[in-house]
Amino acid sequence: MRRTDKEAFIARFRERLDRAPVMYLTDFTGLDVKSITVLRQNLRDSGADFLVGKNRLVKLALQGSDLPDLGEALTGPTGFVFGYEDVVAPARALSEFAKAHQDRPAVKAGVLERKLLGPEQVSQLALLPSREVLLAQVAGTLQAPVAALAQALGGKLQEMAGLLEALGEERGGA
Repeated sequence: MRRTDKEAFIARFRERLDRAPVMYLTDFTGLDVKSITVLRQNLRDSGADFLVGKNRLVKLALQGSDLPDLGEALTGPTGFVFGYEDVVAPARALSEFAKAHQDRPAVKAGVLERKLLGPEQVSQLALLPSREVLLAQVAGTLQAPVAALAQALGGKLQEMAGLLEALGEERGGA
């Protein structure tokens, strides 16, 4: 690899790192080119990119960043997943792909909002519902007390109307 290519890789890596709120490090050993192509497409569909790079160049790209130390994860073949739109969707895409391909790629680590995540934490993230589902659940939770209050007040209004009607009949009949 020529020096200009290395510098271009480092610049591209830093740009992706700055844009992405989440990054997952994977070991893609055992996957053929066709499988990696399918993985890239699945990740692209989830709003993420998959990049393979030399660990030495990645270490150079990480110098001066405020990321935690990734030294242990930067050994052996490493693929980097940058999630841009959603934190959960790329983790879910990795998890689903790994289930179908004999636990490959294996997640080495993750970085979420500049904090290091272990493989177990990434797996837990993959189990979370999507952002849209979580927002709908929050909206439903916030709406429930208001709906209950409206229903209770509506019941009291109907009760009051019934009482007034009965009083009117009683006075009209007397």
